[in-house]
Amino acid sequence: MTQAPPTGALRPCVFLDRDGTIISDPGYLRDPALVVMLHGAGPAIARLNQAGWLVIVVTNQSGISRGLVTEAEYFQVAARLDRLLEDVGARIDASYFCPHAPERDGTCACRKPGLLLFERAAREHGVDLAASWWVGDRLSDVLPAKSLGGNGLLVETGEGRTHRDSARAEGFEVVPGLATAVERILSAPSHRRR
Repeated sequence: MTQAPPTGALRPCVFLDRDGTIISDPGYLRDPALVVMLHGAGPAIARLNQAGWLVIVVTNQSGISRGLVTEAEYFQVAARLDRLLEDVGARIDASYFCPHAPERDGTCACRKPGLLLFERAAREHGVDLAASWWVGDRLSDVLPAKSLGGNGLLVETGEGRTHRDSARAEGFEVVPGLATAVERILSAPSHRRR
């Protein structure tokens, strides 16, 4: 896991959604054997690692509250993803998840587009939020960029095609997948865009 840098040495981050962005989303994924990385996702994450970006996953996992996935199963799936990424020379620096289901638990600050997990990640890993990017297949994955001053890219994998019109209406760029998103991030001017 990446250690927070000294005070004043904030780093940009790419906040990634997991299901539908990095891996296929069969719904309430609980079996590590069913983890399938989306085409180009591993090498794309490796490119971010090599370019010095922090890569942090923030994911809504309401199946835990609904009793469809245990926390142990969630961590087994996460460990399987880590191994698959390691095989292609890539890594995730940290992962955060919201286990809540709105209909069971009510509103919480950690369920995306809530900001709690992003703010926690920023504190724990020295993230420059204004220089960071949010990438995911749902509008809720990228909306935090508007509140925190960064940039968002909606990918058309997973549920992306369902959310692309609403994402565009909010001013977000839509790209085919994670590999294209990373290309866009790495080719962006280094100055802050918002």
